[in-house]
Amino acid sequence: MHLNLKNRTANLPKTKNGLPRTVPLSTRPMATLNKIPTHISGKVFPISETALRGQWRRTIKKAGIKNLKLHDLRHEATSGFFEKRLNIMEVLAIRERKDLKMLKRYTHLKAEDLALKLG
Repeated sequence: MHLNLKNRTANLPKTKNGLPRTVPLSTRPMATLNKIPTHISGKVFPISETALRGQWRRTIKKAGIKNLKLHDLRHEATSGFFEKRLNIMEVLAIRERKDLKMLKRYTHLKAEDLALKLG
């Protein structure tokens, strides 16, 4: 991952579909990333995917959380974008979904939030 602190973006050279992409970052992760020293390799997180998954399993076990996979965070993030009132095209761009069917699969809107919007 390569960060552009000025533009608040992260370039991901390797993604699930094998294509690189650039994603926007909100102020909260930027504040955290600004505090992390850059590794000599230039990587933000000098850790392998295997090590990351192992750490994830240990962390959720220690926290007493069951049945939470790293992949589940994609669903949470997608729903959160809509809760922040981003429109469909903005969420499609961030999540890099090519169609609404896949976006719908990752979106879980709360009925009570929709009721508030309805007035």
